[in-house]
Amino acid sequence: MASIWNSYPPETPSVWPSRLNEERLTSEVECEDVQLQAGPDSDHETEIDNRFQGIIGSSTALKHVLDQVMIVAPTDATVMIEGETGTGKELLARAIHELSPRQERNYVTFNCAAIPFGLLESELFGHEKGAFTGAIARRMGRFEVADKGTLFLDEIGDIPLELQAKLLRILEEQEFEKLGSTHTQRVNVRLVAATNRDLKQMVAEKQFRSDLYFRLNIFPVTVPPLRQRREDIPLLVKAFVNDCSRRMNRRVDTIPAETMAALTEYAWPGNVRELQNFVERAVILSPGTILRAPMESLNWSQQLSPAAPVTLEEAECDHILKALEVTNWVIAGPRGAAERLGLKRTTLNSKIRKLGLSRPNNTATA
Repeated sequence: MASIWNSYPPETPSVWPSRLNEERLTSEVECEDVQLQAGPDSDHETEIDNRFQGIIGSSTALKHVLDQVMIVAPTDATVMIEGETGTGKELLARAIHELSPRQERNYVTFNCAAIPFGLLESELFGHEKGAFTGAIARRMGRFEVADKGTLFLDEIGDIPLELQAKLLRILEEQEFEKLGSTHTQRVNVRLVAATNRDLKQMVAEKQFRSDLYFRLNIFPVTVPPLRQRREDIPLLVKAFVNDCSRRMNRRVDTIPAETMAALTEYAWPGNVRELQNFVERAVILSPGTILRAPMESLNWSQQLSPAAPVTLEEAECDHILKALEVTNWVIAGPRGAAERLGLKRTTLNSKIRKLGLSRPNNTATA
């Protein structure tokens, strides 16, 4: 099923939205049922920027990612997109191509985990007739097809060590030989790679070449999981309901407030892909115009305790938020958050801005 994200243009870079904003968001979506329009929403879902077709959201975390895409897209730099499964890495790769000078050229996608090892080299670099048993004709590889365009290699961490040296060579020299050929071919390919694996750890464990990792990691872009941009969930739900209703010739035009609040609260370990599939199932199960979501099918057991921070930045954000809450967002002074954290007031203010934290309206900083 095709993804249908959509977005606002990127604004001032920032990182993760505060959990205080998440609480405010939950209280807002609990207020009333959501009435869906026949067409896109007038505020959030209208496609006002077709540079990011298919990407839906207005959260600070997503805008930061799109801002990075806008910066790197016009260049020929290799981009590494990192993020959990289902976060929309392929959509960002396509956006990078569409925003680049290569947009009129080929955009070729290839999933490194989907091809058996014995065929992987042939798929990437091509082969000559008779190169191996079953090679009855000459075949172009993905790099040759993507010449002067963009090649997106998904699941780059699944490329075996035996092929990584050849991949490194084509990235550095833009040249390669087909299987069964001694002729060196030159290509001009912009590479975008993606992975949901920890390549740094793989390098440490000798499962991934360090020189290839550094060559791929020229411009890393990290896609936040859906649980770190919960503000976008209501927009995604409405867009997916509209899309599924249209494709299935249904008329589901109301989402109960309690359903939207529960969907916003859920952690979505499978991210946007899981949410999209869940909404499709809900539309199928809805006999009338009101969305009947099978909430019992979600794994709520993981909601009983907060998930441990998965990154150093997330841990820092959590620690700063706790100090700010304890001090009622007072930063300076002997009882302020800066003193508790052992930081200068200016340093703490800088971190608050960098992490995209915002205080409740009923508190004040000092």
